[in-house]
Amino acid sequence: MKEENKHQKIIKAAVKVFAEKGFYNARVSEIAKEANVADGTIYLYFKNKDDILISLFEEEFGKLVENMRKEINKEKDALQKIKRFAVSHLSFVAKQQQLAEVFGVEVRQSSKFMKEYINKPFIEYLNLIRSVIIEGQEAGLIRKDLTPGIMKRAVFGALDEMSRYWVLSSKKKHSVDEAALQISDVFIWGMMSEEARKNYPWPA
Repeated sequence: MKEENKHQKIIKAAVKVFAEKGFYNARVSEIAKEANVADGTIYLYFKNKDDILISLFEEEFGKLVENMRKEINKEKDALQKIKRFAVSHLSFVAKQQQLAEVFGVEVRQSSKFMKEYINKPFIEYLNLIRSVIIEGQEAGLIRKDLTPGIMKRAVFGALDEMSRYWVLSSKKKHSVDEAALQISDVFIWGMMSEEARKNYPWPA
């Protein structure tokens, strides 16, 4: 249990240091200081700074995936699931701003992360959107001419851009709730089948 706690302390410290200093400028010694462990202790758990970032991403983004799966499963149909996805994604950004900054900004500073790492948690996250779109197509709510693989990246791209704006902007001109509803409304209306537009009680 002690070993697990020390590992988690280092991960938690890394989130803070990466968000405040930036991944490129952050030093392992600063993470050790924030975690209140000796510099050498870091290397008992991680090979280097890139390894800390990858481990952080896998563990924390994995939690985000599981939480999102639970959230969208609270809704009965695909259109409401898309709205729930948008609201949950941007609510996470507002509640865990430092972690959201690491996910959305700092991971892009690691060449190892971008070039060598097979990003399974992120792929799984995107595929949650894909599965919702397929579900909507099968139920006749979403247009069948749309490609789920394209739509999942389009939906995430809009939310990701809003997330980056929110964590990096000193003046928040838009609330995350307002952004989530507007983004989801635009995508839902654009993806709805003609039949759904006639019969579905939207907007709601």
